[in-house]
Amino acid sequence: QVQLVESGGGLVQAGGSLRLSCAASGRSFSDSAMGWFRQATGKEREFVAGINWSGTNTIYADSVKDRFTISRDNAKNTVYLQMNSLKAEDTAVYYCSARPGYSATRYPSYDYWGQGTQVTVSS
Repeated sequence: QVQLVESGGGLVQAGGSLRLSCAASGRSFSDSAMGWFRQATGKEREFVAGINWSGTNTIYADSVKDRFTISRDNAKNTVYLQMNSLKAEDTAVYYCSARPGYSATRYPSYDYWGQGTQVTVSS
């Protein structure tokens, strides 16, 4: 069982930066692939970034590549999403997810999800 709590969302101007954090509790964090997804109002949830258990392999959606960076600190049971050069279209609720025992994937086949944190980018 893994419990996930996101933080760090808020209101930012276009071109600005935010860093999201996802604190995990439970026994399986260190062997879990982690993912960030987002869902804008009226749209389906979409993949943003993923990272394997050791942090050595990352994947990104084309829309955020070169602007967002996913990382993790297994000693702190935390995964991060550094978001730079934010655009209005990045506005969404951002969700953290965990996939114990598997590699990261772009598909929403993660076993555990957080409640989400709102990111609003004003243009």
